[in-house]
Amino acid sequence: MLQRSRFALALIIAAVFAGPALAQEYPTKPITLIVPWPAGGSTDISMRAIADSASKFIGQPIVIDNKAGGGGTVGPATMAAAAKPDGYTIAQLPITVFRLPLMQEVSWDPAKDFSYIIHLTGYTFGVTTNAEQPFKTWQDVVDYAKQNPGKVTYATPGTGTSLHIGMEQIAAKAGIKLTQVPFKGGAETNAAVLGKHTTLQADSTGWRPLVDAGKLRLLMVWTAARSPNFPDVPTLKELGYPMVYDSPFGIGGPKGES
Repeated sequence: MLQRSRFALALIIAAVFAGPALAQEYPTKPITLIVPWPAGGSTDISMRAIADSASKFIGQPIVIDNKAGGGGTVGPATMAAAAKPDGYTIAQLPITVFRLPLMQEVSWDPAKDFSYIIHLTGYTFGVTTNAEQPFKTWQDVVDYAKQNPGKVTYATPGTGTSLHIGMEQIAAKAGIKLTQVPFKGGAETNAAVLGKHTTLQADSTGWRPLVDAGKLRLLMVWTAARSPNFPDVPTLKELGYPMVYDSPFGIGGPKGES
């Protein structure tokens, strides 16, 4: 089902890219797709699968360019500042592209500096801990954090991301203090929690192979209903937090893309 969904998305993307420029036989050279996260994370893996399928459809390679940092905003910001609006440089646009300008000064205007091509999907977020840690449930974490304020650390893919804001809202409702440790993406957050450099990891499903292998323990998911892949893992709502986070994202180009 996931592979069919990716292929369907790839066809849509390819049609959008090619549609406005068919008279010029677009594309005539490789297209660069900026992925604003490190290689090996869940977004990177998904975008590579989509790019591979779309490449076969449009007859030109779609080359992945990982530009991580800034909670997923360095890549899109670089594209907005330097790329030509010719259809040959595009980027995955995470929700932080819209959120960060409300939190701090940035170099881009989300209303003016991008051409929005397509909305794709969102994420399945979850919180994991090293399987060797004593925490069997989220309540175990809450109980420990109440006795040890600030000592529970959690890795995220960046300050201002949905994971960071979500964890802070969860902590506030639980009446605990957690300490964020920001990284550039899932590959780094996986390494942090595996190495016990952080107590927890809040990220999307790049952790799944490690959970399946028994190296990480999944304590909760942030979806509206339980994940069919992890039917025994409770949702935030089931744990008493009336929240759902899926952080929708899509594809865009620089301003002026036709």
